[in-house]
Amino acid sequence: MKIIWSPLSVEKIEEIANYIREDNVNASIAWVKAVFSKIERLKRYPKSGRIVPEIEREDIREVIYKNYRIVYRVDKSRLIILTIRHGKQLLPVDDVEQENKM
Repeated sequence: MKIIWSPLSVEKIEEIANYIREDNVNASIAWVKAVFSKIERLKRYPKSGRIVPEIEREDIREVIYKNYRIVYRVDKSRLIILTIRHGKQLLPVDDVEQENKM
């Protein structure tokens, strides 16, 4: 299964890593590596994430890592990382719909 990062998801991972880096460079690096590891595991188990409660679509799922939600879409041959959000943030519908513009 191929993994595709949406432009928004790339922007979000950079934004979060930079925020963490302000306090601790090593923690930022470890966080990014852990996120990539979580996503890599999805290649084998793409439906292991839960259905996103706000969206309630079978193909839109999320995995949680620490305080962050990694939201992705599954189709037959690819997994699209849509966004990464802090768990306390509401998920804007635009974050999910933006993948149609890719």
